[in-house]
Amino acid sequence: MTSLLFIAVAYLLGSLSFAVIVSRAMGLPDPRSFGSGNPGATNVLRTGRKAAAVLTLFGDALKGWVAVVLARALAPQFGLVEDIVLLCALAVFIGHLFPVFFRFQGGKGVATALGVLVGLNPWLGLACLATWLFMAGVFRISSLAALTTAVLAPVYAGLLMGWGNTAITVLVIALLLVYRHKSNLIKLVTGRETRIGAHK
Repeated sequence: MTSLLFIAVAYLLGSLSFAVIVSRAMGLPDPRSFGSGNPGATNVLRTGRKAAAVLTLFGDALKGWVAVVLARALAPQFGLVEDIVLLCALAVFIGHLFPVFFRFQGGKGVATALGVLVGLNPWLGLACLATWLFMAGVFRISSLAALTTAVLAPVYAGLLMGWGNTAITVLVIALLLVYRHKSNLIKLVTGRETRIGAHK
């Protein structure tokens, strides 16, 4: 029962869509109503409000990190096994993709995934962040950077933490992230993908 409570709280935390929350607070259009329609930092950036995009990025990453770190800190006190941390990592990520507070219309999960990975292992998060920044800096395409990072994240996890449950969890997160980017894959192949900072 306690395990389910941990997972439920992580999911609810993930369901806080900061793209929508920040946009409403700053009087901006709903990010689901323009551009890619994705409630994420990249789409918020299309409004021209960099501060809103930064707050969205920070909030979405922070909730992933908090869910993992809190689960790890509190689990021993409730006699829960270490794997509850991995389940909470999945739950907060799924909450972001399918938020109960926003009719299950969530983002693509890049920032939240990064927060989760940093929570699991700071070096893992740093490796993924470096990969994203490199790809985004060279190609200026957010989705390409995200997809490349998703492919490499399970490899990084295996090399850093062994090929056990953590690597499997990261693989599941990576597969979900790739699935959420399926429309971007089509645009990448056809050369129609929008570059970072472009107004759509």
